[in-house]
Amino acid sequence: MSPVTLALVATLAPAVAAVLLLVVSPLRHRGAPAAWLTLAATVTSLGAAIALLVARLGGAPDARATTSWIEQAGRPLAEVGVLIDGVSLVMLLIVCLVALCVQLFSVAYMHDEPPKAFGRYFALHALFLFSMNVVVVSPNLLQLFFGWELVGLSSYLLIGFYFARPSAAQAAVKAFWMTKLADMGFLFGLLVLFVSTGSFEWTSAPSAAVATWVTGLLFVAVVGKSAQFPLHVWLPDAMEGPTPVSALLHAATMVAAGVFLVVRADPLFALAPGTREVMLWVGSVTAVFAAGLALVQRDLKKVLAFSTCSQLGYMVAALGAGQAFAGFFHLGTHAFFKALLFLAAGSVIHAVHSNAIDDMGGLRKKLPLTTGAFVIGALSLAGVPGFAGFFSKDLVLSSLEGKASWVPWAMLLFAAFLTAFYMGRVVIKVFWGEPGARAEHAHEGNLAMTGPLVVLAVPSLASGVLGGWLATQTSAEYHLHLGLTPVLATVMSLAGLGAAVVVFGRGGKAPLTAVLERLDTFSLVDRAWAGGYRLGLLGVSALAGWVDRYLIDGLMNFAGWAALEGGTSARRLQTGLVRDYALMVVVGVLALVLIGVLR
Repeated sequence: MSPVTLALVATLAPAVAAVLLLVVSPLRHRGAPAAWLTLAATVTSLGAAIALLVARLGGAPDARATTSWIEQAGRPLAEVGVLIDGVSLVMLLIVCLVALCVQLFSVAYMHDEPPKAFGRYFALHALFLFSMNVVVVSPNLLQLFFGWELVGLSSYLLIGFYFARPSAAQAAVKAFWMTKLADMGFLFGLLVLFVSTGSFEWTSAPSAAVATWVTGLLFVAVVGKSAQFPLHVWLPDAMEGPTPVSALLHAATMVAAGVFLVVRADPLFALAPGTREVMLWVGSVTAVFAAGLALVQRDLKKVLAFSTCSQLGYMVAALGAGQAFAGFFHLGTHAFFKALLFLAAGSVIHAVHSNAIDDMGGLRKKLPLTTGAFVIGALSLAGVPGFAGFFSKDLVLSSLEGKASWVPWAMLLFAAFLTAFYMGRVVIKVFWGEPGARAEHAHEGNLAMTGPLVVLAVPSLASGVLGGWLATQTSAEYHLHLGLTPVLATVMSLAGLGAAVVVFGRGGKAPLTAVLERLDTFSLVDRAWAGGYRLGLLGVSALAGWVDRYLIDGLMNFAGWAALEGGTSARRLQTGLVRDYALMVVVGVLALVLIGVLR
C-alpha cells in the first residue's frame, strides 16, 4: 500500500471501531467484544505505522494528500487530508504503541467492571486514539484543531468514566472547562492567521506582528492542554479516572498534544521571538513549581501527575529556546517512561487497593517485576546516565546553555535535582519502606498487566540512543557531547537520589520533609482559581442574571402588561349601543366647534 493509504488506515481503524461500538449497543454492552475490537483496531493502526517506518527506512519520501474542504468564492477555504513526514511518523508510532500497551493492561486492570462499563471504556479508548491520530497526521492547523477538540472531548469522557462518583464527575468538568478556556486561544489564533494570510498552513509567513499574535494565542491553548502554570490545576484532579487512562493522557496523547502543536508550527513560532521568550519562562517556572508539588504528594498517582507537568515544562522551555528537536526528543522518551511509571503504579494500586503511598511499602518482594519496571521508569525520569531520559533531558538543558539569561537554565537544573529526589522518595517508600496497612496480601498481576510493563521498559532504557536517527528523520542536528551541562545534570540527578536515600533510606524523615508533606501547596493555586471562579465568573453571571431577570425581562413584561391593560380599558368604549355612539359623535362635534371658537 502507498504511504497515504497506510496513514489513512492508521487513522481510521480506531474510528471504525469507535463507531461500531457506539452505534451497535449489544456489541458494546457485552464488554469483551468491545475490548477485542478496540485492540484489533489499535494493532491495525500500529501495524500501518510500522509499515510506514519500513517504507521510510527503504527511502520513501514524505507523503501528503489533501482534498478541498468548503469552497468560498471559487477557492477552497481549507484542505483536509494526511501528512506523513519524520515528525508525524515518529509521533504515530509512539501514540499507537503506548495506546496498545495501555489497552492490554486495561483488560486485566478493568476486569471487575460490569460488562456495559467495560465496553464503554474500550469504546472511548478507540475514540481517543482516533482523535489523537487526527492530530498527528494533520496537514494544517485547521484539521489539527478538529483533532485537538476531539481529544478534549475524549479526555473528558475518560476522566469522568466513574461519573456516578461526584469527585470524578467534577474532575472531568474541571478538565473540560479549563482546557476549553485555553482553546479559545487556538480558535482566535486560527482566525487571525486566516484573515492575515488566507491560509491555515503552519508554513504561512505572516508579518512579525501577526506572527506574534497568532503564536501567542496558540500558546494559550498549549498552556491549557499541556498543563503549564497557571492552567495546570486540572491535571491532578484528572487522576480520578482509571489509572490506565492516566497513563494514556500523561504519556504521548492529550498533554503531549500541546508540545506537538508547537513542534509542528515551529516555522510560525520562529517568526515570534517574543512568544518564544514567554514560553521559555513559563516552561522553566512550571518545571520547578510542579516538581516541588510532586515532592509533597501522598497519592502515588498525583506524584506522577505533577511530574508530568514538570517534564512538560522542560519541553516547553526547550521550544521557547528555539530548539524544537530537543522538545520533541524529550516528548518521545517521556512518553515511554511515563507510561511505564503509570502502568507500574496501576499494578501497585491494583495489588494494594489504595493510591496512598503510606498504605504501600516493602513491595519489592511481593511485586518484583513491577518493582523493576518502576525503578527503570524512575531512573529514566530522573535523568540517570544510560537511561532514555538522560539523553533527552541533557539535550533540553544544553539548548538553554549560553542563553542571554542563565536563570531558566539554572531553574531546570534545580528541577532535575527535585525530580530525582521525589522519585527516590517514592521508590524507597513504596518498594523498600516498612510494609503499609494494605501491603500484606499484595501479589503480581497476570501477563496482561506485566507484559506491557516489559514492553515499555525496553524503550525507557534504550530509546535515548535513537536521538541521532530521530534527528535525521526530522531534519535536525543532534550532538551528544560531554560538557558543563551534562556533568551538572548528572550531578544533580545523583545528588537528588542520594538525598532521598539519606532522608528515607532507613524509614526516617527529615524535619523539613515532615513539614513539607503536611503542606498542601497545590491547594493555594487551586483555591485562587476557585476564588476567581466564584467571585469572578459566578459574580458576573449573577449580575447578568439580575439584569436579565429584572431589567430586560422586566421591561418586556411591563410592555406586555401595558398592552393588555390598555386593551382592557379601550374595550370598555365598545358597548354595542347606538345611543352611546351617537353621544360620542355629538361630544366630538361639540369639541371640534369649541376648539374652532377658541382659536
